[in-house]
Amino acid sequence: MLLSNRYNFLFIHIAKTGGSSIRSALNAFCWKDPFQLPAFISHRLSHLTGHRIGVKFPRHAGVIAAKEMLSPQHFDSLFKFAFVRNPWGRLVSAYHHLQREHSTLLQRQRILEFADFARWIVEDSVDYRGSKHVFVSAIRCPQASHLVDLQGACIVDFVGRYENLIPDFQQACRQIGISARHLPHKRNSQKQHDFRQYYNDKTAEAVAKYYRVDAAKFGYRFDAACLDRDEANVATIHLCDREQIPC
Repeated sequence: MLLSNRYNFLFIHIAKTGGSSIRSALNAFCWKDPFQLPAFISHRLSHLTGHRIGVKFPRHAGVIAAKEMLSPQHFDSLFKFAFVRNPWGRLVSAYHHLQREHSTLLQRQRILEFADFARWIVEDSVDYRGSKHVFVSAIRCPQASHLVDLQGACIVDFVGRYENLIPDFQQACRQIGISARHLPHKRNSQKQHDFRQYYNDKTAEAVAKYYRVDAAKFGYRFDAACLDRDEANVATIHLCDREQIPC
């Protein structure tokens, strides 16, 4: 999560949706924030104490964390935005991320191929408490759960799509009131294969069932890398049944 009090925006960073690039592009604006120095000191203190003091927004926290921690007036004044991604493609991206940067985790979990990883995420990772538990938990949680209040209603102002990252990010910049920023390729995988080739029928069905909320609310399908915005009205997300969210 990235907060700017000077420019009045709050970016909700959903894992593996281009968030590292967006944070990098917007960090310069945050350093112009009059509260950035005390925020930086607080963040460092939180890190040094093992995050035992509640002074930092977790990187992949849902918007509800900010709503609970900020005053209602301040929260309502912020332009709140996030990006989402096809859940099948997002899971493949998470797999490659761990292969590149945390391969020992996969080895310890006896994950030899993507099918093993997908099965572990949707079936067995709920009790994982290793060094990357925050990232694993963020991947397990449906993306829609990052955008809602305790009643399940969407409380962000703009939801962009990873599949339309550059123009959607430019739109977010316009709404913030800043010039369009270049998006650097942060943590960009060199493997740009079609995510569908990683799946068999069984794995695709298991992921569809687990992330059914994201598929339904954002209009994603396994057989379509991206849908037109008109096919899914992401501005009217409402999760009436909280039991649908498995995290």
